[in-house]
Amino acid sequence: MFDRIIKFIGEDSFNKINNSSVLVIGLGGVGGTCVEALIRSGISNIIIVDYDKVDISNLNRQVITNLDNIGLYKTDVMEKYILSINKDCNVIKVNKRIDLNNIEDLFSYDFDYLIDCCDSINIKCELIRLCLGNNITFISSMGTGNKIDPTMLKIMDIRDTSYDPVAKRIRKYVSDNKIRGNIPVVCSCEQNDRFDGSIPSMIFVPSYSGLLCANYIIRKIIEK
Repeated sequence: MFDRIIKFIGEDSFNKINNSSVLVIGLGGVGGTCVEALIRSGISNIIIVDYDKVDISNLNRQVITNLDNIGLYKTDVMEKYILSINKDCNVIKVNKRIDLNNIEDLFSYDFDYLIDCCDSINIKCELIRLCLGNNITFISSMGTGNKIDPTMLKIMDIRDTSYDPVAKRIRKYVSDNKIRGNIPVVCSCEQNDRFDGSIPSMIFVPSYSGLLCANYIIRKIIEK
C-alpha cells in the first residue's frame, strides 16, 4: 500500500517513518485527521490518547464519527479505523482523561514524537514543558473553532502567534516561566468576531490543522 510513498521519498526515508512511534493526544476534529494522515503516511506504531465518547455534535467535523458509533469511546473507534487502513499497525490506547496529576504517565510509554491535539490549555502548557525537558520533538495545535479559512493556518513558533486566544495564554505561560527552545504550533491568523455560547466549528480548519501537524512530524522523521 505504500509503493507510491516509497517511490516519492525513497525506501530509507520510508523505513524511518515506519519504524517511528508517535503519541497523539486528542482524537477530535484535529486529532482524528492527524492520526489518519500519519497512518496513511506509513506510521505503524502509534499511541492514541482520549477519554471522550463520540457524540452527535461531532458528526459535522470529526472524520472517525458516524451515526453507527455514537456513544463509543473515541480510542476504540480510532483503533478500528486505523486497523481498517493498515492491519499491521501497533496501536496503544490510553482511554483516560489526562490532567496535571497523571500527565507524566504518558512519558512512560515508548514514543519518539508527540502531537498535541487536545483542548486543555493547562495540558498543552505542561506537554510543552515535558517535551522540551525530555528532548522529544513535538507540535501543538492551537484553537480551530470560530474559524473558516484553512489557508490562514501556519506552522510557527508560539512566540510568533497572534489573533488566537489559546495561543495568547500559552505565550504568557512560556514568557512567565522563561521557557526556552523551539515551540512549534499550528495557529490561524484569521480574525473573527466574538460569539456567545458554545464555540462554532466546521470541518475545514480542524482537519487542515491535523494535516499540518502530521506533515510536520513526518518531515521531521525524514530529516532526522
